[in-house]
Amino acid sequence: MKSIWVVDDDHSIRFVLEKALAREGLPVRSFSNARDMLSALDDDVPQVLVSDIRMPGGSGLELLAKVKARLPALPVIIMTAYSDLDSAVSAFQGGAFEYLPKPFDLPRAVELIRRAQEESQREAGEQEAAAQVPEMLGQAPAMQDVFRAIGRLSQSNVTVMITGESGSGKELVARALHKHSPRGEGPFVAINTAAIPKDLLESELFGHERGAFTGAQASRRGRFEQADGGTLFLDEIGDMPFELQTRLLRVLSDGQFYRVGGHSPLRSNVRVIAATHQNLEERVRQGVFREDLFHRLNVIRLRLPPLRERKEDVPALARHFLQRSATELGVEPKRLSDAALAVLTHFEFPGNVRQLENICHWLSVMAPSQVIEPKDLPDELQPGYVPAPGSSPMTSPAPAPLAAAALPAVAPTPANTSSGEGWLADMAADARARLAAGETDVWDALTKRFEAQLILTALDITRGRRIEAAQKLGIGRNTITRKIQELGLDV
Repeated sequence: MKSIWVVDDDHSIRFVLEKALAREGLPVRSFSNARDMLSALDDDVPQVLVSDIRMPGGSGLELLAKVKARLPALPVIIMTAYSDLDSAVSAFQGGAFEYLPKPFDLPRAVELIRRAQEESQREAGEQEAAAQVPEMLGQAPAMQDVFRAIGRLSQSNVTVMITGESGSGKELVARALHKHSPRGEGPFVAINTAAIPKDLLESELFGHERGAFTGAQASRRGRFEQADGGTLFLDEIGDMPFELQTRLLRVLSDGQFYRVGGHSPLRSNVRVIAATHQNLEERVRQGVFREDLFHRLNVIRLRLPPLRERKEDVPALARHFLQRSATELGVEPKRLSDAALAVLTHFEFPGNVRQLENICHWLSVMAPSQVIEPKDLPDELQPGYVPAPGSSPMTSPAPAPLAAAALPAVAPTPANTSSGEGWLADMAADARARLAAGETDVWDALTKRFEAQLILTALDITRGRRIEAAQKLGIGRNTITRKIQELGLDV
């Protein structure tokens, strides 16, 4: 076990913390100044660093900056006198995990260090798991053909067209092609041409100049400029508006383009990888996709098989997704019984790998025991399941927008949860409707709405004070800041 490092010029503070942490079975290493502690980093690494903010020969803020430069993920707790709270707040901008005011309550100090230690262990576990998991899984012959194709294309800059059903993993293939290409050190920029309104897609691709249209208050680089020196992934290319196909063809032909409202030609050194679930030859015959653009993109075609054609991969994929869900939730991974695995293996999976991933997320939360039996599987895998009227497994309604009021702000109580009423029942009904409709991002959609509601409620109670809100929620200050950014909360 890695040690907890304490840096303070006050011997009594070091002594008290050493004894308290030793009683908790936590190894401790103490330093009287920042210089000695930095020297020790050459031979060892702490699990948590606890540092005073004011010390002779170097402040805790300076130490924080130097440590974060070498160990960005290390939780650092800053100890400070009450008169130093302004400095402690500024320490958060440098990445401090939390501050500990002096004189401190010893049990609270130990609890805070414990929390930082758990955060450190969780992040280390996630990094280790990410490092061990291959970027793509598949033993089926059809997937081995895909892997061989990626290998053959690894040293090429040729344009590739990836075809396959929705949810089959086309972007994963595109990322693998980029990673193993000569452009692997450059940017990988992805854009779903079907998800962006027609009027905005041109600006997204090529950028715009200030004043080019209403709301264009500043110049903006487009995806072609952002991907310079790397790879641009054009997902669902079959849905690109016809008039924009001409501009794309021109860029692919001579490498030049203009920003919207611009008059100077720009050049971008970009490898293009396109993907579609549609039959582009049929789209060409219908006159909605340019034949010359089709031939420009269709240099190398790579077909990604649907999951029903690689059913022997279902067990490995399911175990991987259950393990990843358990890591994200901080719980023991659940296991599929042979009977449950047989049901999964024989399911057709109209939503492909993405649907299997969502099912495993759902099972990690909803299955009542560690061993998953057939009766624990969601409704669409149960015998005799019939989709709701007006929907099919291949269609899904538009996802609900992220909003603060998306979930009822009703606290669960024994009365309303046991009777099936209240916010849990509302969420279960929402999830059931989405799953029945074949929606493929149920886990992400509901998790984001739930997290957003929790954070907004805590911030409302604390009148916008993030540190206090994080403490009340039992999460770190860095975590709440990251979540606010990820969820796009306007706070």
